[in-house]
Amino acid sequence: MAKEHFERHKQPWRADEAGMLRTLAAKGKGLREIAKSLGRSEESTRDFAKKNGIEILKKR
Repeated sequence: MAKEHFERHKQPWRADEAGMLRTLAAKGKGLREIAKSLGRSEESTRDFAKKNGIEILKKR
């Protein structure tokens, strides 16, 4: 399986991306789905959410 290429690699988070992360997390979306919709890696999304106190639910 090939690694995904992220256009936003090492780019700072913008306010609209942070807002979209909060919205999607509040709707109960999973980490993978949120990261894909933002064009960010799961690791980057998880780290940013943790740093800003945004809780992302774990999909079961």
